[in-house]
Amino acid sequence: MTSAREIAGLSPVIPVITPPDPERMVAMARAILEGGIRTVEITLRTPTALDAIRAVRASVPDLVVGAGTVLEPAQLETALEAGAQFIVTPGLTPDLLESLIDAPVPVVPGVSTVSETMLARYAGFSTLKFFPAGDRKDFLAALAAPFPDLTFCPTGGIDLQAAADWLALPNVICIGGSWLTPAEFVVEQAWGRIRERAAEAAALRVTA
Repeated sequence: MTSAREIAGLSPVIPVITPPDPERMVAMARAILEGGIRTVEITLRTPTALDAIRAVRASVPDLVVGAGTVLEPAQLETALEAGAQFIVTPGLTPDLLESLIDAPVPVVPGVSTVSETMLARYAGFSTLKFFPAGDRKDFLAALAAPFPDLTFCPTGGIDLQAAADWLALPNVICIGGSWLTPAEFVVEQAWGRIRERAAEAAALRVTA
């Protein structure tokens, strides 16, 4: 994939996953792909996250795998070494932004305010993560007027019931969601239920 916008356009929902051990992460990734979702964001929130990225890249090559919750340049480097095909951050710092500009893979930097959006745009990024989304749909919709060249992936606090409303916004290209892979499904190894949720998510459409 050559751009963040291309990756964001692969599926209406990017599953945001706090990874378990690599073996279960691979099973989860297969279920997601079988359900029709073509990309995942594996967050760097557990000690096994990098191994999970490596395992999914090796075992589920048709799935586009990103590393999320990248907070600092050192994490960017380790995520790239593990094989991450794109990078997602929850926000920006000066050091992190500088390293993201030179990243060899597509990057979706996180923004939450108008000023952060302007900073990311000035740095050359046009597809951004809007985090936390929560109940701020009207705020994101309002950004379409001053920033018609930007697209967003709102993430945080969105479930299946709210997904269609977010996807209807003119500046939303996809949404990030953790509802596809709840912790109880992982504990129970309920891969079929994850496959069903992925199919529901894949059936959503960007309608704007």
